[in-house]
Amino acid sequence: MNNQNLLIYQLPYLWEIMNELEGYLNFKVTEISNKKNLDDQINSIPNYLIITKKQIQKTKNFLLLNNEPIKISKLIEKINIQLLKQKFNDQSQIIINNYKINVNSREIFQDNKKLKLTEKEIQTILYLSKSTKPTTSDELQSKVWRYQNDLETHTVETHIYRLRKKFLNYFNDNNFIISEKNGYKIK
Repeated sequence: MNNQNLLIYQLPYLWEIMNELEGYLNFKVTEISNKKNLDDQINSIPNYLIITKKQIQKTKNFLLLNNEPIKISKLIEKINIQLLKQKFNDQSQIIINNYKINVNSREIFQDNKKLKLTEKEIQTILYLSKSTKPTTSDELQSKVWRYQNDLETHTVETHIYRLRKKFLNYFNDNNFIISEKNGYKIK
């Protein structure tokens, strides 16, 4: 499934070409012909890149095509580079409650304090933050650690315990990750 969206703005010929190639690409291609439709798309989808010939005011995530002609392989390379830059930037500042997380450096910040975390700790925090209900140990074990549910292990409980201890010792926060009857959640 494609989770990256390529919005081709007022370039019908490019859209025809990219539409034919969509099955071979790692993104969904959409043609946009006017500003209202563009604004609607931007507000309704994540992970987008706009390809256009002219600068669009108050819009981010775009690639200007002002040096035509361009080889399709070079264009796809430019698109992929731009999408990677966007992903890197998006991961540099994720806000959860009063914390900022930089996934790239695996650090969490609050005020002037910075704490280095492991990759699994970051993944656990991100998974819990996206969940609307308490998350069970089995679900974390399956989704974050990729273990089978029928294994008898206390990996999740141990990691949550250590992570909560880090937050208490470093940020004096005993309520960032809380345990409930049905699992864990970020308060």
